[in-house]
Amino acid sequence: MNLALYGYGPEAEREWIVVDCGISFAGPDMPGVDLVFPDIRFIEEHVDRLKAIIITHAHEDHYGALLDLWPRLKAPVYATEFSAGLLAAKREGEPGAPKIPVTVFRAGDRFKVGPFEIEAINVTHSIPDPVALAIRTGAGTVIHTGDWKIDPTPVLGAPTDEKRLREIGDEGVMTLICDSTNAMREGDSPSEAEVAASLTKIITAAKARVAVTTFSSNVGRIRSVAKAATDSGRQVLLMGRSMRRTVDVARELGYMDDVPEFLSEQDFGYVPRDKVVIILTGSQGEARAALARLSRDEHPTVALTRDDLVIFSSRAIPGNEKPIIEIKNSFLERGVKILEDGDGLVHVSGHPRRNELRKMYEWTRPQTAIPAHGEPAHLAAHADLARELGVPHVVEARNGKMVQLFPGKGAIIDEVPFGRLYKDGRLLGTAEDMGIIERRRLSFVGQVSVLIELDAKRNLKDDPDLVSIGLPIEDETGEDLEDLLVDAAAGAVESIPVGRRKDPKLVREAVRKAVRNAAQDIWGKKPLTTVFITMD
Repeated sequence: MNLALYGYGPEAEREWIVVDCGISFAGPDMPGVDLVFPDIRFIEEHVDRLKAIIITHAHEDHYGALLDLWPRLKAPVYATEFSAGLLAAKREGEPGAPKIPVTVFRAGDRFKVGPFEIEAINVTHSIPDPVALAIRTGAGTVIHTGDWKIDPTPVLGAPTDEKRLREIGDEGVMTLICDSTNAMREGDSPSEAEVAASLTKIITAAKARVAVTTFSSNVGRIRSVAKAATDSGRQVLLMGRSMRRTVDVARELGYMDDVPEFLSEQDFGYVPRDKVVIILTGSQGEARAALARLSRDEHPTVALTRDDLVIFSSRAIPGNEKPIIEIKNSFLERGVKILEDGDGLVHVSGHPRRNELRKMYEWTRPQTAIPAHGEPAHLAAHADLARELGVPHVVEARNGKMVQLFPGKGAIIDEVPFGRLYKDGRLLGTAEDMGIIERRRLSFVGQVSVLIELDAKRNLKDDPDLVSIGLPIEDETGEDLEDLLVDAAAGAVESIPVGRRKDPKLVREAVRKAVRNAAQDIWGKKPLTTVFITMD
């Protein structure tokens, strides 16, 4: 969920740029939520001085929030060709999405937005057209790496531009803001070409169908698998809407020119088992993705059976382990084989390990280092490494921290409003706005609604009418739980002196407390309780 803000100038006149505008995905603690966005209320307050939104690459955690948040910002968007193409394709699939004007730039280009001069620097990552940014102002130069690694033999694009990074380092770098995702892993990342060679051997040796699941945006991996399949005499079926959309854009831009057309789902059943490879979405356990549907044997025309092989050409994002394990177990119970990272070279990260980070610091020689993009453990490990490498100033910033880079050494000077916005259906808002907190409580303790009807003398006209959702049916002795809660509600009314029952707020609160306390005594939990009062 990356979104960085860079400001230049005195506070009252400060001009801003946004670098990246990404999403996160809802976990089990956010029931019903579709997507999670960064809360942009701070920059919304200064939107008249926002000069540009610049996208480093088209991974969802870097550009996925644009369609939803751009209408609030309406600043010019700058993106590389692949990012712009994927954004346009995504917009076509979302009715009512805004038409966002995009200025396309390429690695090596330099352009000005307000007081900022931006230079795009080619880097290697697991998607086409990624760039780092050299952001120049009158104060100095900041390098924002985005996602990157050092791969001398990438399957798509050119290697990370060491020469240009060294040249910028020679000019002088005030601050390096750098990817921390693999800062806890020693050594160098393997090359994507090594993964391609390994996958070719595995697919060639397979005796039955092979399914390979990876990130839908990893065009290089999709291309490697498709080439491996072709080299082993197999046809390729592509499954998953987001993957097909990515490949369509990649074909338009020439990244898949030497890859044959893919098999249709309708023709899948006519191809011998040892002559097909499926490339599909769902590597993170997404319940509605193609992989999960195959694991449940729910697809009308495509299926995997005993001795077929599923390759997880990916690594689990923290928090996704449980649904991934459930999918693997479903396959294993049906005799489908599983091969994953650790069993063989089937995946490599698009982020730098510690040796690669050392090289980036050697090339750029910044005065200040700010680790970015990672869990707290990754950020801390990166900060320690930067200190070991002799960087004069290391700032361990976190979400919402405002860091002053000039004048003086880098330092945290303030905190701005920050947080999360939740997309739920067609609506977007905070956890409070969208009822997420109450919904989460409902998922743990259920809900009780009680109707109390009082006559003109303020006595109960009948037993309270009570409906519970998500509560146990009976207590430990077998008595109906709703009946016991009805008794508690009636008792609460009858315990109030008749003269005081004229106050509906008093009656409502007494019944609410009585029902919750009774549930606590019987069940050990207090449900969300709503009480309605009618009076003649």
